[in-house]
Amino acid sequence: MSDYQKPAHWAAPKNKLFPHQVGFTCPPFDFDAAPSDFLRMAPDSVGVHGRMLHVPDYEHQLDQRKSNFGLLEEFVECMANNGVDVCGQVGSNWVHASGLGVEGIRQHCEMLSDKYQTPFHMAGYAMVEALRAMNVEKVALNAVYHWPTWWQGTVGFLKEAGFDVVYAGNFVDQGFIANQAECNAAIWCFDGDLASKSMAYVAEQAPNADAYLANGMCNFRSGPGGQAQRFVHLEMALEEQVGKPIITHDNALYWRIFKTIGLAPTRQQGRLLSSLSS
Repeated sequence: MSDYQKPAHWAAPKNKLFPHQVGFTCPPFDFDAAPSDFLRMAPDSVGVHGRMLHVPDYEHQLDQRKSNFGLLEEFVECMANNGVDVCGQVGSNWVHASGLGVEGIRQHCEMLSDKYQTPFHMAGYAMVEALRAMNVEKVALNAVYHWPTWWQGTVGFLKEAGFDVVYAGNFVDQGFIANQAECNAAIWCFDGDLASKSMAYVAEQAPNADAYLANGMCNFRSGPGGQAQRFVHLEMALEEQVGKPIITHDNALYWRIFKTIGLAPTRQQGRLLSSLSS
């Protein structure tokens, strides 16, 4: 039994800056868009704070995620101490890199949520929860820039969760980028039309899928002046294009957080996030 107690003064609404306070964390060395993206679609009652994990020698290796998995608990404790109502972990690979398995991740999230009296959600597991809520069985994964070991881990996690993964491949597999080294050199940000082209390719490979998935933290220069945008910005157009739900690691995490605090986006979104308003 944990002896941790969340500071009692946060239970009084007058002591909080916002009625609903959300904390995000992201991997080291990634300036992450999640706090900004989430806040732009949230009601005015929501405030957001971000905290990067600190691993000075981080090189985006799966074993580094596993060896630093404990930093997620440090993040939740820090956020709980400061009055956050719900925590979200950005980065889809952490769930499968942990080696805990699907049920182990569910239990770990539940344990941290209970210990620090603050719900904690991981992007990789939020996708599983979203697919189950949408009654999806057959999926195809747009693995975007993810290295083979990364997206193969995601496929394994989805299969363990009970989903039929009928196609998976990244931009290199799809023929849009020559090799993984060139893909990595883009530093997770790509031409604006690649979201549409790659999702169309995935749909062609798996026309019978119930939903099309994407490792949701990919960025595309599709915004005003070429500003980077993620799938959550593009999901409505992509769903119209492929005629199926688009479930990504960004919209799934935001959906889970909104669900926890009992709110919905204030702007029109794709099928998953729009389900919160129905």
